[in-house]
Amino acid sequence: MSYLTLSLLSVSSVVLLALALRRAGTASADRERVLLVGPGPMTAELFREIDARPELGWRVVGLLADLREGEDLGVGPWLGPLRSLPDVIDATAPTRVIVAPLQRRAHVVDEPLLDARLRGVPIEDAREAIERATGKLAIERLSPHSLLTGGGFRHSDFVQRDSMLFATRALSVVAAALGLLVFAPIFGIIALAIRLDSPGPILFRHRRVGMRAREFDLLKFRTMRDDTSRPSEWVCDNAHRITRVGRWLRRFRLDELPQLINVLRGEMNLVGPRPHPASNYQLFLDAIPHYRLRQAVRPGITGWAQIRYGYANGLEEETEKMRYDLYYIKHRSLWFDLRILVLTIAVLLFDKRNHEGVRQSTELNLWAPAWIARGRQPHATSHP
Repeated sequence: MSYLTLSLLSVSSVVLLALALRRAGTASADRERVLLVGPGPMTAELFREIDARPELGWRVVGLLADLREGEDLGVGPWLGPLRSLPDVIDATAPTRVIVAPLQRRAHVVDEPLLDARLRGVPIEDAREAIERATGKLAIERLSPHSLLTGGGFRHSDFVQRDSMLFATRALSVVAAALGLLVFAPIFGIIALAIRLDSPGPILFRHRRVGMRAREFDLLKFRTMRDDTSRPSEWVCDNAHRITRVGRWLRRFRLDELPQLINVLRGEMNLVGPRPHPASNYQLFLDAIPHYRLRQAVRPGITGWAQIRYGYANGLEEETEKMRYDLYYIKHRSLWFDLRILVLTIAVLLFDKRNHEGVRQSTELNLWAPAWIARGRQPHATSHP
């Protein structure tokens, strides 16, 4: 079988899987009728998150809360006080009830919720629902106790005997070896194009921080002109240095291909949080809550934060990306890695916003599948 035939089969498989995922997402629309119970900003936040994400397939039938005179939650519809929960459940027939923390868990709430649970209606904590809806963790609400006793965070790369980690590492090594073999001709073409386009080395080595806070040289095809006076690591401060070939390489992330060598060296996996520049490490460690948890896993060529958010361009946006990185670290699995890999390819194929130095609009282009757009935020670009 020829190289061209293998390439066409691979691309066809990815496209078919992407379309299947899209149809599955569409088919799930409007299945869940969600009732929100409990006052406070968490309930309002959850309502806004659900309302902004129709692709979740959730529709809020109403909110139930004890309101003070003149109080307005700012979202709705409000269906009544907590004591009316039994009648509201019968009237709205929710398929899911999400409960925000209440200062008083009265019998009038617990008994109807238990009855609904016994009838097969899922009862979900609002904090877990927000996490699942957004694909990120609210790091400002995380405490050391919740990290120690909560679910997730079970698969650290420090653990030597973990079958899931063995499987994900094996996937990374095999895929990296095959990738270097398959893309060898492309490596040669890219190297020649870089050499003809601008003076300088073909490969760019950048000091990054990986697992256990160990530094390593991340390999990339050079996409910028050399400049000893660059003001920072952020792309917005260095966009004028991007070469013609470099802009094209960044568009399709081909500049990242040499990182397959980093994978074989054991410094990276295919999937994981992107390794940050060593020059920013102490700043992020001091300023971003729970940043040290990133040290528990190998960094990746692609990751959940790259799919859901993209690039960051400052400390505030790096903090937002950390919420997605923590979600990945908490829920990591072989299936999650495979999902991220498929979505990464789909983003490269369908998402026109995938350009360096271009401010992204608040909406994806119309031809980008909605399941790719899920949760992605508008922002300027920065270093990967």
